[in-house]
Amino acid sequence: MPPPDRALRVDAARNRELVLAAAQEEFAERGLDASIADIARRAGVAKGTVFRHFATKEELIVAVVGNRFVALTDAARRLSGSDDPGGALLEFLTLAAEALHEHDLSVVQTLADGDSTVLELRDQLHECIEALVDRARTAGAVRPELTGTDVFVLLCAPVHAVGSLPTPAPDAWRRYLALIFDGFRPGSPSPLPDLAPGWPVVTR
Repeated sequence: MPPPDRALRVDAARNRELVLAAAQEEFAERGLDASIADIARRAGVAKGTVFRHFATKEELIVAVVGNRFVALTDAARRLSGSDDPGGALLEFLTLAAEALHEHDLSVVQTLADGDSTVLELRDQLHECIEALVDRARTAGAVRPELTGTDVFVLLCAPVHAVGSLPTPAPDAWRRYLALIFDGFRPGSPSPLPDLAPGWPVVTR
C-alpha cells in the first residue's frame, strides 16, 4: 500500500487529468459559456477540486489550450523520423485536423493567445512543423516555396472549411485536407503570389 502522501499525490494528479478532459469537452461544446460547475460535474469532482488546480476559468483555458499544443508538438516530433517525409507531413496534418474536429477549441483559444506559456508552446509547435516541412522539401515531396508558417496557418482550414455546410458528413474535412495538400505538392500549376508571412506576424 503506498504511503498516504503518495496516494494523495496520485489522487490529485488523476483529478487534474479528469478536470482537463472534462474542460476540453465542455469548452469544445459550449465555448466560453462553459462554467466551472459544468466542468466539475462532468469530471465527477467537486467545484473546489477544480479551483485547487486552476484558480480561474482563464487559467483552466490556458491549460487546455496548452495541452493541445503539447500533443501536436509530440506528434510532429514523432513523425520527424519517418522514412517518408511527405507522408509524415500529411499524417501530421490529418492528426491536427482530427483533434480539431473532435474538440474545436478555437473560441476559447483567443483568451489564451496572450499567455506567455501558450506562446512558448505554440512557438515550439511551429519549430517542429518547420522541421517536418524542411524534410519534405528536401525529399522533393512538397513545393520548394512552402514554409512551416504556411502549414501552421492552414492547420485549422480543413475543419473550418466545412463549417458553412448545413449538414456536412462527419469526415467531410478530409476532402478539403486532400485539396490543400495537393496544393503543397511540387509541380502545382499556380505560383504563389506573395511571400510567406513571417512567424511573429502570425502569432502576435
